[in-house]
Amino acid sequence: MARVLPFVREAGTGPGVVCLHCNASSSSQWRDLLEALAPRFRVLAPDAYGAGKSVDWPSDRVIRLQDEADFIEPVLAAAGDPFFLVAHSYGAAVALRVALANPNRVRGMVLYEPTLFSLIDTVSAPPNAADGIRHAVQAAGQALDAGDPALAAEHFIDYWMGPRAWEKTPEPRKAPIAASVVNVRRWAHALFTEPSALAAFRTLDMPIVYMQGKATTPSALGVARLLTGVLPRVEVVEFDGLGHMGPVTHPHVVNPVIARFLDQQTVG
Repeated sequence: MARVLPFVREAGTGPGVVCLHCNASSSSQWRDLLEALAPRFRVLAPDAYGAGKSVDWPSDRVIRLQDEADFIEPVLAAAGDPFFLVAHSYGAAVALRVALANPNRVRGMVLYEPTLFSLIDTVSAPPNAADGIRHAVQAAGQALDAGDPALAAEHFIDYWMGPRAWEKTPEPRKAPIAASVVNVRRWAHALFTEPSALAAFRTLDMPIVYMQGKATTPSALGVARLLTGVLPRVEVVEFDGLGHMGPVTHPHVVNPVIARFLDQQTVG
């Protein structure tokens, strides 16, 4: 049986860069970055399972982050070894899973608020910093059970972007987001059950820029405190006024920092 491939946006030539999007989004969130990097890099941005133009998760088995990494393996191979990873939120959690499994293939990473909530639960049992997203997922799941995907999307988006964010979302964008949020329990399972121990991330001996917004959520900050304390070659970049969705809401602020890091790593 032929392997099902993810949809991928591609631009440019040069060192390979793979960009991984957040949940309730798609590779389209990286359009501006692709355009900016294309003169110097070969940039590939896949759609994850159930996002954009990619297929949905095809199995009854509950998904893990490694399954997400396996799905994009053809894209990683196309980028050429070693490649860079640029990733946001759930995509950044997948990127860390890729790096743990293939440390010699990853040249460096730019991560915007990876959502590895399993690390919070491992260090401190609930109640803890992950309770906010845990409750948002529960509320979204209950809305889905009641046949109301729009309400599910509201719970999810308002957690990450603030009260009434869903209400202010342009109408043309609401339908694809609501369609994507039907996967919210699947996403949560992958993030809360990831088996990688915090100590494992000490082995990632590669340059990493860890980005976070100063106006982000407690769950994102909880993960950040743990990961930035163990990643051996990490540079933390904080953005005033930005929240968890910074790469989507403020690409003109985030993308230049990404480009600068990539250029620094390829000089000479």
